[in-house]
Amino acid sequence: MAVDLLLGLQWGDEGKGKIVDVFTKKYDIIARFQGGPNAGHTLEFDGIKHVLHTIPSGIFHDNAINIVGNGVVIDPVIFQRELDNLKKFDGDFKKKLLISRKAHLILPTHRLLDAASEASKGKAKIGSTLKGIGPTYMDKTGRNGIRVGDLELSDWKEKYRNLANKHEAMIRFYDVDVQYDLAELEKEFFSAIEELKTLKFIDSEEYIHQAQNDNKSILAEGAQGSLLDIDFGTYPFVTSSNTTAAGACTGLGVAPNQIKEVFGIFKAYTTRVGSGPFPTELFDEDGEKMGTVGREFGATTGRPRRCGWLDLVALKYAVQVNGVTQLIMMKADVLSGFKTLKVCTAYNYRGEEITHLPYNIEAENVTPIYKHFNGWKEDITKISSPSEFPKELNEYIDFIEKEIGVPVKIVSVGPDRLQTIER
Repeated sequence: MAVDLLLGLQWGDEGKGKIVDVFTKKYDIIARFQGGPNAGHTLEFDGIKHVLHTIPSGIFHDNAINIVGNGVVIDPVIFQRELDNLKKFDGDFKKKLLISRKAHLILPTHRLLDAASEASKGKAKIGSTLKGIGPTYMDKTGRNGIRVGDLELSDWKEKYRNLANKHEAMIRFYDVDVQYDLAELEKEFFSAIEELKTLKFIDSEEYIHQAQNDNKSILAEGAQGSLLDIDFGTYPFVTSSNTTAAGACTGLGVAPNQIKEVFGIFKAYTTRVGSGPFPTELFDEDGEKMGTVGREFGATTGRPRRCGWLDLVALKYAVQVNGVTQLIMMKADVLSGFKTLKVCTAYNYRGEEITHLPYNIEAENVTPIYKHFNGWKEDITKISSPSEFPKELNEYIDFIEKEIGVPVKIVSVGPDRLQTIER
């Protein structure tokens, strides 16, 4: 059976966790394919808000197996906190949570390196979450990393010590003021490692291959968003992994011809956390209203998100790179009450009108060109059918579909599971 894929089409925070949770009843396996605890997937149901960082978003469904794939980087300390949070709820979560032996571990010194590197950049900092993600992927590509499977070997602590010593030398090289007590950090780390070892480690590519042969339905879950992809995002203001569809193949060991549906998630407007270019960013009352009504604060960092109008140039680019087959529009309810809506349909790029995403979209090179739409006043959070949509919302969606060339199959009108409207 083919594998379906769900990923974000903007700068992350699109609402992937909620949709994975909604979709899980249709799937036997949910598999996270990249990223680390710099991601925060928020789920809300039965009046309770849940935030997951590494654990796949299908974990609250009894019948779904959840896999942390080889492309993910795992901080054992944060992972243990997630497991502890799950203990408040009924269910044997460990039984349905499997970890790839090829997933890399985030060490305490990776986080320290992250902080030292960011501090050394001064005003040129990239807005790192300081979770150690970048240094861990650097060790992965530099062939120095420690993987989950190493925990089953007798010499893994020796390997750890050698790498941690190397990291401390690198921290000194940055020559910045980073205060830390490594002995205390390691005490917490090694305790969390013991908790991690109580989970089942698997050769995940083989497990998924066999599951396909057994006709199990599989949904691959991405973190962050396409515009944060290390290759195709707004470099260098990106994450350290491939957040696009290709990352699902390398992050799980799934062949490209085994991918079927590609669900692309986007907000009805645009947000971004941290530094980096953002052509449609708003600095007025409209932007402030989006942030307030949409509760735009990072699930992992708590940082306020920058807000702006929907950027169709960037969205079309993400759809193209990922081969998206179905679109899912989130937070349509946040736009209720705006008299006029704007959609960026092209850029003025150095005096020329273009409709593709260029190499550089910094403000000195790019000015957005907008098309205006009438807004709607109705509160749509209690709508249960697309037939109840205001005509202005339908016009907005129809325009997006026409411009992108991909159908909008789902519209979210609130954070709860039930506020998910299929079209």
